[in-house]
This record gives sequence, C-alpha cells and structure tokens, in this order.
Amino acid sequence: MATYKVTVATGDMVEAGTSNSISITLVGSYGESRQTTVSFLSLPGKEKSLSVHCGQDLGPIVLIRLHKWRLFLEDAWFCKDVRVTAPNGTLYRFPCYQWLEGVTTVEVREGSGKKMVDDKLQILKEHRHRELAARQEAYRWKNFAQGWPRCLNVDSIFELDSNIQFSRIRANNFTGFLIFQGASHFLSGFLLRHSSWNSLDEMRTIFSRTQGRDIVPEYVAKHWQEDDFFGSQFLNGNNPIIIHRCTTLPLKFPVTPEMVAGSLGGGTDLGKELQEGRIFIVDYKVLENIPTDTIYGRQQYVAAPLCLLHQGTDGLLRPIAIQLSQTPGPRSPIFLPSDDEWDWLLAKTWVRNADFYSHQLLTHLLRTHLFGEVFAIATLRHLPTCHPLFKLLIPHFHFTLHINTLARSVLINQGGLIDKGSGVTYEGLLLVVQRGLEQVTYTSLCLPDDIRHRGMSHVPNYHYRDDGMSLWEAIESFVTGIVTFYYDGDAAVSGDTELQAWVMDIFTNGFLGRTSSGIPSSLQTVMELIKFLTMVMFTCSAQHAAVNNGQYDLGAFVPNAPSSMRHPPPSEKGRAFLQHFLDTIPEVATTANILVALILLSSQLKDRRLLGQYPEEWFTEAEPRRLIRAFQGQLEEIRDRIEERNHLAELRYNYLNPLETENSISI
Repeated sequence: MATYKVTVATGDMVEAGTSNSISITLVGSYGESRQTTVSFLSLPGKEKSLSVHCGQDLGPIVLIRLHKWRLFLEDAWFCKDVRVTAPNGTLYRFPCYQWLEGVTTVEVREGSGKKMVDDKLQILKEHRHRELAARQEAYRWKNFAQGWPRCLNVDSIFELDSNIQFSRIRANNFTGFLIFQGASHFLSGFLLRHSSWNSLDEMRTIFSRTQGRDIVPEYVAKHWQEDDFFGSQFLNGNNPIIIHRCTTLPLKFPVTPEMVAGSLGGGTDLGKELQEGRIFIVDYKVLENIPTDTIYGRQQYVAAPLCLLHQGTDGLLRPIAIQLSQTPGPRSPIFLPSDDEWDWLLAKTWVRNADFYSHQLLTHLLRTHLFGEVFAIATLRHLPTCHPLFKLLIPHFHFTLHINTLARSVLINQGGLIDKGSGVTYEGLLLVVQRGLEQVTYTSLCLPDDIRHRGMSHVPNYHYRDDGMSLWEAIESFVTGIVTFYYDGDAAVSGDTELQAWVMDIFTNGFLGRTSSGIPSSLQTVMELIKFLTMVMFTCSAQHAAVNNGQYDLGAFVPNAPSSMRHPPPSEKGRAFLQHFLDTIPEVATTANILVALILLSSQLKDRRLLGQYPEEWFTEAEPRRLIRAFQGQLEEIRDRIEERNHLAELRYNYLNPLETENSISI
C-alpha cells in the first residue's frame, strides 16, 4: 500500500468555494489512483488535506485530474493549486488557478516548465495536444475592422470564459465607478449643456475633487499656455513616442531661417541648430483627409499639423513653428511664437487636438491594447500551461481580453464614447488605426531601438525614456534568466515548434503578415527570443502605464487635449480671439463625456497587480522563483530612484513608477 498526502487549495476570491462534489485522481509514470473525494471546499482561501491510498507506488506524479459533479444546483469552484507528497517524501506542485464549472474533469500538469521536446511520456504528449486543441477552439480570431489587428471572436463580455473575465470585485468596482462619475457630471449639469464654456476659468469646475485628483489638472490649467509646458509634453506627456530629431526640414514644411531667428536666440541660426541636433519635429500626417463628423448637429474639424521644436541652451524644448496642414501655401500659414497671442495659442491647441487622436487611437489603443490582445490570444492558442513561456507571459495578460471586449462594446464601437466625443467619423476612426498599423515597425516597439531611431538618446529631462529604459533593462534581465534556464542554446529555440507557431500567429494576425514591419515571423536564436519576449512584456506593462495613467491628469483641462474642434483650422493670421477659441474647443457636454472615460481609464481599480507581483505561482522550480525575487528587487531600486527624483519636482513624472505600473493591460 502506498499513501499520498494531498493538499487542495481553494482560491481566496469571492465565491471561490463550492458545495458541489470534488474528487481527485493522481496520475503517475507507473499508473494512476482511484478517484478520491475531497470534502469541505466551501470556504474561499482554505486548504483541505487528505490521503490517497494506492495499491502500488505510482512513480513520479505527472498530472492530476480534478472531477466536479453536482446533484442539483451549480456552484462553480476556483482551484488555486494542489500539492502531493509521495511516500518517499517528494513534493509535487500542481498550479491550477482556474474555475471548474458544471460537470467536468480538468487535468492539471505538474508545475515544472516543460517544452514539447521535454515530454517523454505518451500521456503527457496527448494531454499537451488536447489542451491546445481545446484552447484553439475556445479562443478564435475574428476581424474587427479592415486593416486592424485581429481580435478575440466574441461579441460581449458575457461570452468570455470565466478564467479571463474580471474578478467579481473588479467588475463591481468598475461599474460603480462609471455610474458615480456619470451621475456626478449629470447632477452638476455638465452633460446637459450643449453650449460653449463661458470662460477658461470655468473649465476648472469640472475637475474631480476626489483623492487629490485635481492637483495635476490645476497645474495644467495654470501652465498650458506656456511654450515650455507645451514642449515638455512631447517628452513626458501621454504621447512621448512621436517626437523625432530633425536634421533636414521636409519640403512640405518650408520654415525659413528668418521665421525662427527670434526663437533660436543670438549667435546661431536654423542651419546650425539642425546640424547640431537641437531641432525636433512632430508630424501628424496620419490624420490627413480623415473624414469628420457632427456633434450635437454641429460640424467638427480635424487637422494634420506639423510642429517644429527647438532645444534651448537651458535644455528645454519649445515650439518655434506650426503648420496646420500637410500642404504649404497661402491658405496654410506657418504660425510662430511672435504672432498674435491668440493665433499662436490656437495653433498650439490644434496640435494638441491632433495629439489627442494620435495618442488615443495609435499610441494607446493600437500599440498597447490591440497588440496586447494579439499577444494574449496567440499565447492561449499555442503555448500549453506547462510551457515555460506560458508561465512567464500569462500574468501579463490578466484581464486584457475582458477590457478589450468591453472597449469594443462601449468605447470604440459605432456610437461609442470615442465616436460620440471626437470630431472624426466612425469610418475615420477605423482609417486612422489602419494607417497607424501600416506604419508600425519592430524597431518602434523596442524602446532602446526606438529611442536611437528617433534620435532622442541625449535630450535632457526625458523621463519617459530614462524610466522606461530602467524598466526595459529590468524586464530583459528577468527574461534572460528564464530563457537561458529553459533553453540551452539556439537550436532549442528554433526547434520549439510551439514557440514558432506562437510567433507566426502574432505576425499573421497582429501585424497582418507585413514583412516590411520587421516583426519576426520566426525566432531562431536565444537573443532573438529574449528581445521579443521583453518587447511583449514591456508593451503590456510599462508602455501601457506610460500612455494610460496620465490621461486624466493631462486631459482634464480641455484646451490641453481637446477631443474635437468646432471651427476649421485658421487659414490666415489675425482672426483668433478668446470667444472664437471658446467656440472652437469642445462644448461643455462633450468635455464631460470624455472626462468620464479619462478618469476611469487612468484610475486605480481594486484587484490590480503591479509589475513583478505574481500571486499565481506558475513557476515551481527554485531558479525561476529566485529570478522573480531578483526582478522584484530591481523594481524596488527603480521605484526608489524615481521617488527621489520626484521628491522636489513641481510636476512629478510618476507614470513609470513600478508602484503605478500594472503587470497587464487591465483598464
């Protein structure tokens, strides 16, 4: 007789326990046990110990089967993990972390990370095949829009598997927050006012007064007109990835040395500043000829501006020329800081409106949310639970499929919040993302390469770059440890057929097979794998935090990030004044609608998991667990450096503080 000591752990979330019947079968290399009932699993967060008696030694325990059945009422159960101690004292860990619903049997592999080549037993090979076949049936691709990355084939969050839905706590927090903010704006009268704001100062009355969330918006309201602050947002604002060093002016932007001489200071000229690398450019060509819509019956307008900036001797970036179209000429003047105050302010506001679209649709939606979903679906379809890269990646997709499905239902759908609150038509929204995907490169998704490519390596006060590089290097170090532990050389990478199917699925369904993007369709070396995994994890954590968390801070004061413009771009100078400005930026109701979304998207909801926090212990071997602790230590050092820098700063850059950076795209 061989007796195995078994401990079954129920998850600690709400309603994780069950009153239904649960039993367990142990499967070893030499045979398997009979089903043994596990009783009293009704309490969340509790463990149940039992003994499983077998007529013979089962050999190494390679998997377990959990059986759930019911007599009457369904009562789902969330299994955290199972631990089995063999008669010889060997401990086997079986990470489960999933809901069991209905009458079902779930097979759970022993927790060691195993590539396909590592499986020698036929029962494990068959289990691997069955798991992926079931996943590929459950997680199918579909087209949301022509030229977009493909997405999960569901129409609502109610079709999602329980294991990828929001937790009960998070779902209630999300819904309650949305209702509270909407009701607050409704009761304040903002949502009912279809008229212009009465003054610039009145716009501050809409700020949230909860938990000190008005501190940064108040700073923005005080400084938004200043060229220094305008320039700084291209480095440390919500869209810090579109500014490039400019060495040659494009022909479509005919700025002359005389135009900007007064802005450059004495002893230099435009040619010298271009040559010495102190001129920068932002180009919103992606918005050219995008169809526009009406809001409350009034026509809206979109521009595709170009903005030239100069790095002064004090290291600060300031705008020195703005053209509001891609076609120069008498009807498209180049606006300058020396122009009338309202002409220059209106031109800068048009740039901020273009930046709103660029940020929301490309930098935020496309480059984090949509790509994050692609990475998640491909992982579920091609990497079984026992694969070491599944264990590495799955925490970085926590709640992503739920939030994206929700976004397609209420935010980016036809008639959704973006459609109603912005100046482009729904077809225009789809077109911007389509154009954006055509321009995405692998270089632009890998932060060190992107910084070099844009010529931004030595610009001072670029906190997004500095903090982002710290996080990239920490993630890369962690990934390097994991990869080199499981892959002993390049041949192990190129020969991992599940890995190759994974990266091909990403290339095909995420980047639509466009080889000019430079996105790999296969990975042949350890170094290629490390870089690709670092990009995936950085995109889903740090990059999303950088472009998401400051949305309310920098967008609550509407002139700094207007979602629509109600007059066309000025075709001549000398026509702008305060009332015209107030009548151009969004009216009160549109501002309120957009702000409900912005404050929710940049909020800290309950049940969030910060970068490096892995409450689900997918890895059971000692070395990966040591690597996780080392990664957490690096993140603490980065946190301390950021907080030390921020201590005396008037406007803190905290969006890449590990204390503000989630593991995944979950909001």
